[in-house]
Amino acid sequence: MALMTGAQYIESLRKLNTRVYMFGKKIDNWVDDPIIRPSINCVAMTYDLAQDPQYEDLMTATSSLTGEKINRFTHLHQSTQDLIKKVKMQRLLGQKTGSCFQRCVGMDAFNAVYSTTYEIDEKYGTSYQKNFIDFLKMVQEKDLVVDGAMTDPKGDRGLAPHAQPDADMYMHIVERRPDGIVVRGAKAHQTGSINSHWHIIMPTISMKEADKDYAVSFACPTDAEGLYMVYGRQSCDTRKMEEHAGFDVGNPKFGGQEALVVFDNVFIPNEYIFMAGEYEFAGMMVERFAGYHRQSYGGCKVGVGDVVIGAAALAAEYNGCEKASHIKDKLIEMTHLNETLYSCGIACSAEGHQTKAGNYQIDLLLANVCKQNITRFPYEIVRLAEDIAGGLMVTMPSNVDFDSDLPVGKEGETIGEICNKFFKTKEDVPTRNRMKVLRLLENLCLGAAAVGYRTESMHGAGSPQAQRIMIQRQGNIQGKKQLAKDITGIED
Repeated sequence: MALMTGAQYIESLRKLNTRVYMFGKKIDNWVDDPIIRPSINCVAMTYDLAQDPQYEDLMTATSSLTGEKINRFTHLHQSTQDLIKKVKMQRLLGQKTGSCFQRCVGMDAFNAVYSTTYEIDEKYGTSYQKNFIDFLKMVQEKDLVVDGAMTDPKGDRGLAPHAQPDADMYMHIVERRPDGIVVRGAKAHQTGSINSHWHIIMPTISMKEADKDYAVSFACPTDAEGLYMVYGRQSCDTRKMEEHAGFDVGNPKFGGQEALVVFDNVFIPNEYIFMAGEYEFAGMMVERFAGYHRQSYGGCKVGVGDVVIGAAALAAEYNGCEKASHIKDKLIEMTHLNETLYSCGIACSAEGHQTKAGNYQIDLLLANVCKQNITRFPYEIVRLAEDIAGGLMVTMPSNVDFDSDLPVGKEGETIGEICNKFFKTKEDVPTRNRMKVLRLLENLCLGAAAVGYRTESMHGAGSPQAQRIMIQRQGNIQGKKQLAKDITGIED
């Protein structure tokens, strides 16, 4: 099958029997739901750009498994150049959507599972990697979206998976059959889960022997029997449902998506199992996936950051203060921070290395440094953007007010005329254009898109402390101490 177009992707979702719940109700036509559809449009962009010759080099690759042209989101990295192109592709999509385009978690899961299954098979003589390769060939051939699902609800964080009062707080095997396994549990905060054709499940922490039933990795269709999702709401999300929302939505076409994905005794056939009890490899899969995903943030968040900077600059221009020195300095600082993040993403890619399995992995230390900066710099970028935008970003009347023909003034002026008059700035700037860019900034800094930019910058791919733990492990303090000893002539 050739690469799908965005329109073909959207139609493919209609064929799924995905069970979605939102606001206490089952959503039957979730593909066209006004809250969910913007996130689907974001994923569709990953297909449409792959069809554009201008972006072919970034958006597509040659499969190492089949030799066929595939979407890069289904690719196993074959070089450091592949890792770099991944980051550049993610920045491009962030620029085009101003939001989360949701396929990164699947791509990162592919590469982590591929190399980990190789090493499990090497130790135990299992056939997990063959299972995975057969699965990925199907994904590449059909150009599917796969959600990489790692985060368990975790319950009491002070207890190991096997010690939880409720065993379902971590995904676990409840039955082993000759033809497969049955699993229960849930995956939380799952980006793009509803918009995916399949899911890849991975353990969420390192485990010991007592947790072996929780050391499980597998693939399953999004509409598998016993699998359902509860949509996660976002700030200002119901604006998308308003009949005359207009510019109040901020980003009218695109948006992100997260959900709670519940597995209620779901059967997984043997051919889709990639780990089933090999607990000592759970940590390896977690660290490799986390490393790839922390690299990803050096691309996608930078692309959205480009939109934030552009919107802030546009707001300054519309306000007539773009030449003020303090405005210029703030835009310089925003750019400096954004490009520093990008540099980290490129650096951990360029310093990548080949795994035993043959695909390429990023430099784990630099990937964690990248994500640690991501937990900080977007907050400052947003602060500066809000500073430049001014208070009107969060106090302006609604789109309906700007359109209203209700008379209120002594001279017969309507509410719409009053709003357009008093929020006018430069003579050559339509008031409505000013309102649009301020609502976009509200969306990026505080609203639905902030889930995929500001807040996700903090908690996505692991909280700040998770990166600090990895930086400690990878930082080689003993080696640095030896450097100081060598220079000063200290001998133990």
